[in-house]
Amino acid sequence: MIQQVTDTATKVIDTLNQTAQQTAAPVDDLRFGDLLIKGGWVMVPIGVLAVLGLVIFFERYFTIRKAAKDESNLMSQIRSSITSGKLDSAIAVARNSNSPLGRMLQKGLLRIGRPIKDIEGAIENVGKIEVAKLEKNIGIIGIVAGIAPMFGFLGTIAGVIKIFYDISKTDNISMGVISGGLYVKMVTSAAGLFVGIVAYVCYHILNMMVEKVILKLETDAVEFIDLLEEPSK
Repeated sequence: MIQQVTDTATKVIDTLNQTAQQTAAPVDDLRFGDLLIKGGWVMVPIGVLAVLGLVIFFERYFTIRKAAKDESNLMSQIRSSITSGKLDSAIAVARNSNSPLGRMLQKGLLRIGRPIKDIEGAIENVGKIEVAKLEKNIGIIGIVAGIAPMFGFLGTIAGVIKIFYDISKTDNISMGVISGGLYVKMVTSAAGLFVGIVAYVCYHILNMMVEKVILKLETDAVEFIDLLEEPSK
């Protein structure tokens, strides 16, 4: 009797296992590329913003880095030319340097003979122009950092609206239908946030680099003005 019960239980368990194996759906691997494609049309502007931000970042990065190079040799050459009375030589050295500092000093050298305030004003005006050139397009990266997450949220909200619209039409409110569509639409939010965070970091990196260049230009400009005032002391 006990043996029959045991055999019956074993058969029932085997039957249940076979049924579960037959009804179990295969689990697909979650691929990054497939997720990006499933994100929908919103992924297109997010991708464009990502490419635009990276292009501007690298272009500005190398431009600012070039402007931040050490100009101690330029200052020493100009100092040597001025102390020896070779003003034309100093102007030529500043012109040939092809750098923001060189253009600032060239403008100051061309104003020698006028009041020191006029020389300072000329250098300051050229300095403002050079800084504006360095900051060109950096603001666009800040815009990318702001609107990329918004595009991501827009895609997610549009996806959620579509999910509930489909539910209202089919009258199917199963968790599988909701979660299956929602996880795909959340990809746009993740992509937008990622692009926004990267753009935010790049924006502040460039701003810090520009601030260092500005400080260096101001320091060298003060040194140049002190050099011009030395003979009158």
